[in-house]
Amino acid sequence: MRSYRQYCGLAAALDVVGERWTLLVVRELLIGPRRYGELLADLPGIGTNLLAERLKSLSHLGIVAKDDQLYRLTERGRGLGAAVGSLTRWGLAELEEPESGTACRAHWGLGGLRSMANAARVPGLEESYEFHVDDEVFHLRVSDGSANVGRGPADQPAMIMTTDSKTFVRLGSGDYSTRAAQSEGRLTITGDPQAARRCALVLGLGGES
Repeated sequence: MRSYRQYCGLAAALDVVGERWTLLVVRELLIGPRRYGELLADLPGIGTNLLAERLKSLSHLGIVAKDDQLYRLTERGRGLGAAVGSLTRWGLAELEEPESGTACRAHWGLGGLRSMANAARVPGLEESYEFHVDDEVFHLRVSDGSANVGRGPADQPAMIMTTDSKTFVRLGSGDYSTRAAQSEGRLTITGDPQAARRCALVLGLGGES
């Protein structure tokens, strides 16, 4: 393994996860345990030999473990969640209209939701929202001062958003509004219009609906 040979926490972290594709493998496993074929399908362009190499390296470093043909993050691996979330949130601002052929998966937006949601932006809020993205369904529940994001439908959602994966991810950039997406036919929102505004506030996107 290559090393920066610098006595610094950041350099030490990059020695471990700084290789190309490594953090994207971690991104996939933060969602939950995955089979090798699932990882290969959701990491377009990586190639089977390189994926095998990355998984072997991450396993050797105690970041990934394999049980019954499923790869999962260890406790140490899950500790990368905050760093991946911060990088995701930072990177969203770099997104523009995707070029033709650019890969996107609906569940990549789940990581964006988790990185953006902050219940402290709307104190006292108790509300759920549901997102239909391609063939996936996600929910955001704001309760008791915390924001929880997960797969599956919401319990009595105040707002339901339906869109495609590229639009969903791009909305997180803050440079593309729900109003623009609706006018272009890429997005529909049902439910309480005020709930849509509150959801936007929780996600740090202002109050535009």
